[in-house]
Amino acid sequence: MKMLIAIVQDQDSHILMDELSERDFRMTKLASTGGFLKAGNTTILMGIDEARIPEALSIIENNCKSRDMTTSLMSVTMPGDAYIPYPVELKVGGATVFILDVESFVRI
Repeated sequence: MKMLIAIVQDQDSHILMDELSERDFRMTKLASTGGFLKAGNTTILMGIDEARIPEALSIIENNCKSRDMTTSLMSVTMPGDAYIPYPVELKVGGATVFILDVESFVRI
């Protein structure tokens, strides 16, 4: 048994969870926030058999695509200067997945 933890963007989470449910994966959804952009994320927890990991990873990869986003980061040019918004092109989206060993699993 493995614990799969997938951190995905909120906008990808609904489609991802629908497809995982259609394929009989059980999951728990947690709201989370990214550290760099402070944007909404979804953390999905799944306890699954090791044999189903490739299937789950394939579903995640097919539904969580990275995309480009332009944002304005605030920067200081010189000490004493005002904060100036600086547009930056970033790649966001995709998924971060952790796969952990589970010592025991009980469903009550």
